[in-house]
Formats: sequence, structure tokens, C-alpha cells
Amino acid sequence: MAAAVWTDRGRKAVRLVGTVSGSRSNHTAFQSRYDALVIGGGHNGLVAAAYLQKGGVKTAVLERRHVLGGAAVSEEIFPGFRFSRCSYLLSLLRPQIYKDLELKKHGLKVYMRDPHAFTPMLEEGIRGAPPRSLTLGSDLANNQSEIGKFSQKDAKAYPEFISHLEKLASAIHPLLDTRPVDIPGFTTGSLRKRLAAAKTLMPAVKCGLKLGRNFPDFYEIVTAPIMKILTRWFESEPLRATLATDGVIGAMTSPSNPGSGYVLLHHVMGELEKEKGAWGYVQGGMGGVSQAIAKAAQSYGADIFTEKDVGQVLVGSDGVAKGVVLKDGTEIHSKVVLSNATPYVTFKNLTPQAALSPEFIKAVDQIDYTSPVTKINVAVDKLPNFIASPTPHDKPGPHHQCSIHLNCESVDILETAYSDAKNGRPSTRPMVEMTIPSVLDPTLAPPGCHVVSLFTQFTPYHIEGRDWTEEDKEAFADTVFDWVEQYAPGFKKSVVGRDILCPPDLERIFGLTGGNIFHGSMSLDQLYLARPLPYLSNYRSPVKGLYLCGSGCHPGGGVMGSAGWNAALTVIADLKHR
Repeated sequence: MAAAVWTDRGRKAVRLVGTVSGSRSNHTAFQSRYDALVIGGGHNGLVAAAYLQKGGVKTAVLERRHVLGGAAVSEEIFPGFRFSRCSYLLSLLRPQIYKDLELKKHGLKVYMRDPHAFTPMLEEGIRGAPPRSLTLGSDLANNQSEIGKFSQKDAKAYPEFISHLEKLASAIHPLLDTRPVDIPGFTTGSLRKRLAAAKTLMPAVKCGLKLGRNFPDFYEIVTAPIMKILTRWFESEPLRATLATDGVIGAMTSPSNPGSGYVLLHHVMGELEKEKGAWGYVQGGMGGVSQAIAKAAQSYGADIFTEKDVGQVLVGSDGVAKGVVLKDGTEIHSKVVLSNATPYVTFKNLTPQAALSPEFIKAVDQIDYTSPVTKINVAVDKLPNFIASPTPHDKPGPHHQCSIHLNCESVDILETAYSDAKNGRPSTRPMVEMTIPSVLDPTLAPPGCHVVSLFTQFTPYHIEGRDWTEEDKEAFADTVFDWVEQYAPGFKKSVVGRDILCPPDLERIFGLTGGNIFHGSMSLDQLYLARPLPYLSNYRSPVKGLYLCGSGCHPGGGVMGSAGWNAALTVIADLKHR
């Protein structure tokens, strides 16, 4: 019989997530023992639970909040307005996970976006015409026409540039679905373990062979500043700045810093409904994908609980994880524990420090969680109308479904915004990525109204060495709104309510250490074999029976479900040989 999702409010149990046929209305107690416990009901934790339970491992998920999904949640912040409160776009959901867990059957519906990028200019129109704008989508001819407004040379170069990126991305794409090379396995253990470790080498070998003569290009793009690449290909500032935003999104870095090229490649690897590079809106908000994964896990028999705040992992005298203790004192025992929390939270807050070496703890302290992001969720009673592409009668145009890039006319604007934050101050002219998912999904807002997501950069974790205040948050939001107003006059008057989440808020509410949306920087020193640390990239931890399954593991943030999937496969293999 499939389990339901519950939350305890006092003594009364309240169901939070969709009804599952056959679930027991009085199922509020834990089993005396589980094979596996998953700490955190984010998408990776839910994927891990689904694969574990499907593989015959009795599993329970323990989520501390009242809602499932981690950063991929839908919340009604203002009456009638339903937001993807943190994560706001779906891509890089692995096709195999989508198929294996039958997510479409479990209610996942995605609205595809085309076009997908819109960059309006702040400029005087020529001879009474509106300011120019740049719109990019799947139609290559249309893209060239749009780019040609700024440079015919760039318009001609663009198809070859996209082909070049896709060639590199397709070569490394399989690495997203596989575990990193098991270096410790080659050097320690039995012959059986060494042979098993040898199998993990094959995806990397295939990647190298597919790259072939393109390997130097791949090496350059993952190590160089994105501007070195873009300047070689293009001359027009709006195109370079628009593409550069994908190189710095979610990262405390500038287009001129080494390593920003990889983040761009990471985003080009996006895929939805077999369409490469596609990003979409989930019906009902990002919580829809989390609910679909949860329902899949439930259908296999997993137990999922909310408002169960784990205080500590139980570690026996033999140094093996035995389960967890909740903050209310409840002990739940299991053979293994998987943590969907960040590596910092897992090893600094949840694991007994006596179970870890001082050297390991010091290494965990050095993981980079710097974040530049402040997310602002806005309820409006009128669709934003952009000077650069006006639409009559509040009717959405194709550009309204895009990621709308504001303050992206030139790379210098992005560099200045980054410089402000590096000096401890919120940007005075922030980079803004606006999305309006209610244009495609009418379930998110009342008729005639819309939900607007403003993903802004750059803001520091501390303002000149001190904590953020409510006044600081409101002042920064006012700055953002003033800039939006310049592109879309009337925006400020249309605002019904706003929810401002600076980096400490993202940490406190969603458990994102430092406010980092990727569970740790996606810099080269924290990828693949070094994610989250060198010698700790195989989802296992120094504590036997304790595993990592979140985005702090390979392949990193944004690659939905892959870490949970690979962690589950690792656990299943280990349990077979216990």
C-alpha cells in the first residue's frame, strides 16, 4: 500500500501533497526501522527515494519544512498568487529519470518557451520607433534577423557559434548521468572493487573520444573567462551581454573571470521533451515537478513526511550511521542515511563532529558557497508592457514568455554590478532576469493578474560586513523596481505584493548554505572529481552508511535529479555487498 505525505500540526495530521490511491488516512507513525532514510525532500532527495524504493530498499523521506521540494517549491505567498518561490525554470531534468519514474503519468506538465530570451534596450528610438531589443529562440533565421539589428557580422557567425557549443555539450552530456571516476576504487580494496571502479572510467573515456580534436576548445571554454570566448565570436554588446548572463547566472563571478565559460556550457546542456537547450515552466509552479517525483516514490511504497526536522545523524560506537534523531527527540533507525542537505549542513550541523577528522572538517569549511542572488517574487495586477516591444490591451506578446534580461545592454553594466557586490554593496544597477510564467500558465494568478519572478544579481551575503536588515531589503527591491520601471513604465503601480529573498533568506528558508542555489560554487575546483571535495565525489562520506545525494555532489546544481539517482544506485550496490 502506497504511503501518503503528512505534516504534524500539533496532534493533527494534515495531508500536504496530492492524494495517493490506497493511502491510509491514519498513517502518521514511522516504522520501527527503515532500510534508508533521506534527509530533505528536495528534488534530488525525492529522486533518490523513488529509485531506492523501486529497488526494494524501504525508504522514508524527512523534510523539515511544511512543503516538499526544497528549492523547487510552489507557494501561495499572496492570496490567489502561486509562485515558484526559489527555483523558477525547469531544464536538465534527466530524460532517463523522466522516463523511469513516469513523471508525466504522475502529473508533470511543462509549458515550453519559444522564444526564450528577450533583451530590451534603454535607448532613444530612431525617428519615433521604439528602442531596439534582441529576441532569441529556436528559429535560427529569426535569431539572425534579430542579431542583425546590431551586427550583420554577428548574425552570420551565430549559427556556427551555436553549433560549436552544441558539439562540446553533446560530448560531455553523458557525464551528467554517470558517477565520477572512482579513483579510490582503483587504489584500494579487493579485485572485485577494482574491477567495478574500472567501469566508472568508461564514460570519461567516451567523452574524450567524442571530443577528439575539439578537446582544446573544450578545455578553453571550461577554464577561460566567458568574455574571451564571446569577444572572439561577436562584436555587438547586446548579444555578448545576453549570452554572458548565462555564464554568470547564480554565480558570484563576472564575465571576465576565469571559469565563467563552463556555466554557459552547463546551461546549453539543458533539455526538455527531447529539445536541446530548452527551458520551460512547470504547470502550477516548480512544486509540480517535486510533487510528480514524490508521487512516483509513493507509488513504489516510500514514506514521505514533512515538518520532520532532523537534529543529528545517529552514529554508533562502530562509526557506522544508524539512523537519525529529530529535533523533537524522536529516533528513527535505518541501515543507511542519505543527506539531501548541502555538504556544509550535512557535515557541520547534522553529523557528530567526533565522527569526522579535524582535517576533513577543515576541508568542508573551505567549500565555496558564495552567492550573488536576491530573488524577488512579485504579484502584479497588470502585465508589464515594455517600451521596446509594446503590446496593446495587456495582451502578452511572444517576448513575455522569455527570460527577460534587464540591464544587459553591455558587458560593462554586468562588470560594474559584480564589482559593487565584491566590495560588499548591493548593485546599484543590478543584472535582472525577469520571468512571467503566468503568461503560459493561467493557474498561477487571478484573471488579469500575473506572477513575476525577478532573479537579481549582484548582492553580497553581508552588506559591508554587517547583516541585512528589512530596510536594506526594501531599499534594494526599490532599486530593482526603479530599473524595471524604466523598461516597462507602470510596473511599480501594478505591484500587489512582493517577497524579497536576499542570500541569508535563501539560506534560512531553503537550507541553501550562503544562499548558493547550486549547493556550492560551480567553479572548476568544485566539479566532477572535486565535488564537493577531492576524494569525496562518489556520494559516500567518511562515515560508513552516510551518503550525500544533493546538488553539492556531481554533477552539481541545476541538473535535476542526477545526484539523487546516482546516489541511490551507489547505496543499492553497497547494500548488496554488506
